Amino acid sequence: MNVDLKKLYALQADLDAEIAANHNVSYESTHSRRLLALIVELGELANETRCFKYWSNKGPSPKEVVMDEYADGLHFLLSLGIPLEVKKFEYNLVKNKEDLTNQFHHMYALANALNDHYDEAHYIEAMQYYLNLALSIDMSGNDIIDSYKKKLSVNHKRQETNY
Repeated sequence: MNVDLKKLYALQADLDAEIAANHNVSYESTHSRRLLALIVELGELANETRCFKYWSNKGPSPKEVVMDEYADGLHFLLSLGIPLEVKKFEYNLVKNKEDLTNQFHHMYALANALNDHYDEAHYIEAMQYYLNLALSIDMSGNDIIDSYKKKLSVNHKRQETNY
């Protein structure tokens, strides 16, 4: 299964430009905050999957909620790729064999690595892993794109209403 992110990068660049104009910020001035936002969103996604909650019998949140949290993380990951001028847009999705908890540990490590190694190679590795993570939470390539666009609409409305 393949996913093409080219259009999403353009859509994210438009949202980022709107945010920059509204809040007088730049990629450079918000780089560290974008990385932290990605890490926070990973935690929120993990929380909705409930994959680590060994003490509870309750299952994951409804798929729409999980997809919304996934889209939040994708927004920040795309945003981090724009200043790098990443040219890799197409990814082949492969379901990871690790359990979901370990996948989150691995994704945290990849996100943290971007703090020390903010380059195209480390970025692409993180993006590939994040996209693969979608398969483990029962999302398809179409779900990735659709959830991103749905959240994009919400994020534009938030900018229009001084969120």
